[in-house]
Amino acid sequence: MKQTNVRKLVIAALLSTLGVLGGSLFSFSIGVAKVAPMQHLINVVSGVLVGPWYALAQAFITSLIRNLFGTGTILAFPGSMIGAFMVGMVFKYTRKLWLAALGELVGTGLIGALVAYPIAKLFLGTTGALWLFVPSFLMSALVGAIVAYSLLRVLWVSVIEPQLKR
Repeated sequence: MKQTNVRKLVIAALLSTLGVLGGSLFSFSIGVAKVAPMQHLINVVSGVLVGPWYALAQAFITSLIRNLFGTGTILAFPGSMIGAFMVGMVFKYTRKLWLAALGELVGTGLIGALVAYPIAKLFLGTTGALWLFVPSFLMSALVGAIVAYSLLRVLWVSVIEPQLKR
């Protein structure tokens, strides 16, 4: 049991590191939305590989470090944490990669965006409409979830399933 926890802790720490680095390096615009899919990719991978609680911790640590370095905003907390936890829970109970990726879309793209709105209003003084948060969160989550699903699908077939059959 201890060995499993250490393994999950190490994977979560590595994914946090990738999230901090990748969150600052990989972003682009699609229409009016700025898409930064790395954290969403990390959320899906994390939720699937380490489960909901370690994924939640990974998302919190990544958001905290990015905020401390000035490369993220307070809005990173609700979106990434809700999404990562939801991915982990969905995968834990369904064991289906596509549903886990969908969990990121719902968790970050919808619920995270709805939670981010009052936080932005309270802490950032943002007066923008709620409908501005959902499309940008959803677009970012969609790109990250598609890439994560594709990556995990290849890993699942070529690495994970053969290990399970041993």
